[in-house]
Amino acid sequence: MARIAIVEDESHLLGDLVEYLSGCGHEVEGCADGVALDAALTRGPIDILILDINLPGEGGFSIAGRLRAKSDIGIIMLTARGLNVDRVVGLEIGADVYLVKPVELRELEAQVRSLARRLKLTPQPGPAQSPAETTPPAPSTSAADWAFDQLSWTLISPEGRTVKLTGNERVFIALLVSRPGEPVSRDEIFRALGKRGWDPADRSVDSMVRRLRAKGAEAVGQPLPIESVHGIGYAFAAAVGPA
Repeated sequence: MARIAIVEDESHLLGDLVEYLSGCGHEVEGCADGVALDAALTRGPIDILILDINLPGEGGFSIAGRLRAKSDIGIIMLTARGLNVDRVVGLEIGADVYLVKPVELRELEAQVRSLARRLKLTPQPGPAQSPAETTPPAPSTSAADWAFDQLSWTLISPEGRTVKLTGNERVFIALLVSRPGEPVSRDEIFRALGKRGWDPADRSVDSMVRRLRAKGAEAVGQPLPIESVHGIGYAFAAAVGPA
């Protein structure tokens, strides 16, 4: 099960969430604001963060952004702000899941379990292993192919090294690897990310690609085969095999 921090300033809702998720077997800590969350983080690592947007002091978007910049913590936005633009902003800054209040507690716990599986937090059954053998091998690929694992949100290099993806990165990579070597237009990319279409003044996709290239180069030791196609958009310039 996961170690969860919930940041919510409505005390009754916070109490209900902590009680329910604790009853499901998770280790849960409730926080009224970003200051309390930072204190919780000093006491130990958090696997999954459930985060409101409208908070006293530092807002949820700011908290999510600064944590995503330095960690792979799972982030579930749980907020009354249901506008599409808020959802897009939340996913853009690195949230893995965006839920709108009111939400069924069973649905929230299902999202927690799903995210925990993607983050590989749920122990898998198997024979006992020595400490040196506890890290599972990456899924195999052919010697020349990259692979994309939709379930774990992971891009896998031909050498078996992995790049964990955020929500928007997953959508972007899934679109590119569905047609390897073929340019995908900016308009199609923007629409897949929940926008109305390409806006030349919106540089968010270019910024995401820069971050993704940097993260990929650090994780796999080589540049990701994501190429800009002048006047069109982007292409995945490598063969893609099954994950």
